[in-house]
Amino acid sequence: MISKHPILQEFPEHLEKIKDLYHHNEEFQVLLSSYTTLDEEIFEIEKGEIPATDDVLTHKRKDRVFLKDEIYSYLTKN
Repeated sequence: MISKHPILQEFPEHLEKIKDLYHHNEEFQVLLSSYTTLDEEIFEIEKGEIPATDDVLTHKRKDRVFLKDEIYSYLTKN
């Protein structure tokens, strides 16, 4: 199934922390922005609106997982 993976859906239990970090931590803003942009790009590729090879899509998905892990680390350590 093709769907977006917004951070607020991925980590609903951290909603307040995400909002707080987004408004007060520039590094977190950049991280979240990178994740959101990449997630949107993956969604567009999966819908067929942006051409990409399977290898490119797989690499982007791995990058998204890495960013998601970084965000989770931020949420649990800060």
